[in-house]
Amino acid sequence: MIVGAFLVVPETRAHITVPGLDVVGLLLSALGFGAVVFALIEGQSLGWWAPKAELKVFGLVWGTGAPVSPVPVIGAVGVLLLVLFAFWENHRARVARSALLDLTLFRVATFRWGNLTAMLVAIGEFGLIFVLPLYLQNILGLASLGAGVVLATMAAGAFFSGAMARHLAEAIGSPRTIVLGLVLEVVGVLAVALVVTPTVASWLIAALLVIYGLGLGLASAQLTGTTLVDVPEEESGQASATQSTSRQLGSALGTAFIGAALAIGLSTTVPPALERVDGVPPAAASQVADATAQSAGGTIPQLRGEGTRSQFGEKTPDVVDALSDGFSDATRVSLFVAAGFLLLGLLCSTRVVAASRREGVDQGGSRAPDDAR
Repeated sequence: MIVGAFLVVPETRAHITVPGLDVVGLLLSALGFGAVVFALIEGQSLGWWAPKAELKVFGLVWGTGAPVSPVPVIGAVGVLLLVLFAFWENHRARVARSALLDLTLFRVATFRWGNLTAMLVAIGEFGLIFVLPLYLQNILGLASLGAGVVLATMAAGAFFSGAMARHLAEAIGSPRTIVLGLVLEVVGVLAVALVVTPTVASWLIAALLVIYGLGLGLASAQLTGTTLVDVPEEESGQASATQSTSRQLGSALGTAFIGAALAIGLSTTVPPALERVDGVPPAAASQVADATAQSAGGTIPQLRGEGTRSQFGEKTPDVVDALSDGFSDATRVSLFVAAGFLLLGLLCSTRVVAASRREGVDQGGSRAPDDAR
C-alpha cells in the first residue's frame, strides 16, 4: 500500500495561512479524553462512587479508605479539560492562530450528524467485538482460533458488501446506503442475541454475523465520505482527523459501556442460576459467582476441566451448566445494549440523510452543482 501510494496518489499539500502550533489544545484534548475514558473503563473495578480498590499512580496511592472513589473525580476532571479545550479552540480562532480543531465545522449538518453517528456505531461495534470472544471461548468451548474463525465471518460479509457499496450508493445515494447498512447491523446483532444459549451451534452464530458484516461493509464504506462531503477542502485534514477521533472514542466507550453491561448482567443472572442447583453451599456459590464475574467467565472452562475433582464434587457439571446459563443471559443483555447504540446510530444516520438533502448532496455522495441546487 505504501509503494502504491507513492506511485499512484498525487501529491497535495495544505497551505498554512495561520501561524502557531496548538500544543495546549493537543494536551487538553488528550488528557480530557483520556481521563473520561479511564473513568468509564475503571469504574467497575475501582468503584463508581465508593472506592473498591486502591489506585496507584507514580507512587501515589488512592486508598479504599478515601471518602470517594477516584473514578468520579478523574471523570469530572476529564470533562472540565474538554470544556477548557472547546474554549481554548475558540480563543485560538479569534486571535487568528492555528487551532487543533475548527469548531465551526460542526455547523455543517452532515459533518455534525456524521460524527455523532460514527461514535455511536463504534460503541455498538466494538462492544460486540468485546463480548462475543468471551462467550465463544468460555461458554461454547471454542479455542482462540475457532472463535476467530467465527468472528471472521463478519469480515466476509463486509468484504462482499464493501465491494458493492459504491454501486449501491450510485443507485440510492450514499446516505441511504449508510441507513441500509446500519439496519442490517442492528438486525444481525439482535439475531445473535436471540440465539445465544450454552448449546447453540457455533455455525449459526457465524451465519448471523455475516448479516452484521454485510451492514458493516455498507455503512463504513460510505459514512466517511458522506460526513466530509460538505467540509471545505482546505479543512478536510482536521475534519477527517475529527471523525477518526470520534470512532476511536466510540471504540473505547464501547469497551467501557458494554463491559459494564456484561459485569452488571453477570451480577444479576449468575447468582439466581446457582440457587437452582441443589446441594451447593451459599458461601461457595457466592464465591464462584464473584470469581465468574471478575474473570469474565474464565472460571467456567476451568471448572469444566476439573470435573468432579473441583470443590463442588459431583455437583460440578450442574454448577458449570448454571454458570453457563447465567453467562449466556448476561451476554444477551450486553448484545441488546450494543444493538441499542447501533439503533441510536441508525436514528442519527437518518439526520445525515436529511442534512444531505438540505446541503445539496447528490445521490452519489458528492455535492451537486450550484445551479442544480
